[in-house]
Amino acid sequence: MTDMAYHLPVDQSGRGTSRCAGSLSRWVTLAMLATLSHAPAQAEDKPVYRCPGNLYTDALSAKEAHDKGCKTLDGAPITVIQSVAPKGGSGGKSSGGSSTGEKVSADDQKARDADRRKILEAELRKEEETLSSLQKEFNNGQPDRKGDERNFQKYQDRVNEMKAAITRKEADVAALKRELGNLGGASASK
Repeated sequence: MTDMAYHLPVDQSGRGTSRCAGSLSRWVTLAMLATLSHAPAQAEDKPVYRCPGNLYTDALSAKEAHDKGCKTLDGAPITVIQSVAPKGGSGGKSSGGSSTGEKVSADDQKARDADRRKILEAELRKEEETLSSLQKEFNNGQPDRKGDERNFQKYQDRVNEMKAAITRKEADVAALKRELGNLGGASASK
């Protein structure tokens, strides 16, 4: 049995029988053992101290640790967990470059409201035009058949799609009118 990628002979378990593969695994094992054998020596060189306020450090000398009231941790495993910054109130809702908590002047707010009203009115006009063209094409539920709609089911599918599109547009127009109505009291002084 041979491994097609490397053309090395393999035994029944699927492992390579080449001397090169065995030599490589020995080198990896030796490298890991050498790395692990140095780790305890480094840990013994610098003791870890627990200082008041739940502060753990290895950056102090023995004298500094004693002066600050820190105690040496001997043989206790230490796990370091990186803290995650709190998500806070800056959820991307700051508008116009102002920072959170800053109030906008009355003139700036009026200008923003006027811009918002213009945008909503333009969007409402566009949606009403689209709705009008859809209703005209729908022809009160009897739209003209297209040349490729010899099959009645295709025609019915298109009619149903048109009904759904008209319903969506009517809901969009109603939502825009509602939004403009909500702005009505705020910008009626304009």
